[in-house]
Amino acid sequence: MADRILMKGMTWGWNSRRGDYRTPQAVDSLTKLKENGCEWVALSFDTLQDHVHSTSIPFDYGYTVTDRDLEFAIREAKRLGLKVCLKPVVNSRDGIWRAHIGFPEEESPKYPYWDRWFESYTNFLVHYAELAEELGCEMFCVGCEMVRTESQTTRWTKTIARVRGTYAGPIVYNANHGTEEGVEWFDQVDYIGTSAYYPVGAVPGDTEENMIARWLPVREKLERLHRKYGKPVLFMEIGCRSAAGCATMPWDFRHTELPVSEEEQANFYSSALKVFWHEPWFGGFFWWDWSVKLYGIEAAKQNKGFDVYGKKAGQLLKEWYTTK
Repeated sequence: MADRILMKGMTWGWNSRRGDYRTPQAVDSLTKLKENGCEWVALSFDTLQDHVHSTSIPFDYGYTVTDRDLEFAIREAKRLGLKVCLKPVVNSRDGIWRAHIGFPEEESPKYPYWDRWFESYTNFLVHYAELAEELGCEMFCVGCEMVRTESQTTRWTKTIARVRGTYAGPIVYNANHGTEEGVEWFDQVDYIGTSAYYPVGAVPGDTEENMIARWLPVREKLERLHRKYGKPVLFMEIGCRSAAGCATMPWDFRHTELPVSEEEQANFYSSALKVFWHEPWFGGFFWWDWSVKLYGIEAAKQNKGFDVYGKKAGQLLKEWYTTK
């Protein structure tokens, strides 16, 4: 892979609502993200279907960021020299994780749930694929952690074809850690994406060395996936909070009672960077995440979230992104 591109990225935009991108705080946040060495941003936002068994995905602009918001953020990112992956996500208003969106595998002609949902989802994606094309986004993500839908290979193939009819750039699908091998249509996309929230910490406060050892079998598995489909593998999401024990459950955002631990977050970052950075089949990192409205730098030492601004993991990431 002589023409390998390693994407030095970060996720930005999550948990935002109408107007949030068009603020001085948002512009400042993007500027600081660029100053931290990032070259890519995954602009990630969501809309809500009513429940995990709904067949319709609405455009509720009282909840979802608007096209005007997205245009502003994309143009601002490009002004700063950042490349953009547009990443629309569907969540469920009932609070159940989107991995459970789905229906019975066998559906009757009278109740074609899968057909109705994929028709609505495809229209949802094509709307944003048009924006991505018009605004020059360098990549487009067609889905995130939609585990129960992934068995619908024929329907996903048709959906991706519709997106390609609108968007000319590279396409990625974001699987979930541990389920990547269940996606049989990775041949339809340009990048194999995953949310790499692998629990590489065995105990709270685990060492970087131990985390590296637990990353190695993950690397072997993902390399096999690369060889099967001939596609680079991207970490479309990866990260953990700066709290004790979070490397044992990197996806966690609920245990706010855990004490601060910059060291554990930094060890998680360092271990992943060391294990994957130089692999020729590996496409890069989009860390989770960088807030649209950052805390003040003086609050970094008390912050227990995923952000790395002002933390040890942020300095470490900047060093990798700017000197490697």
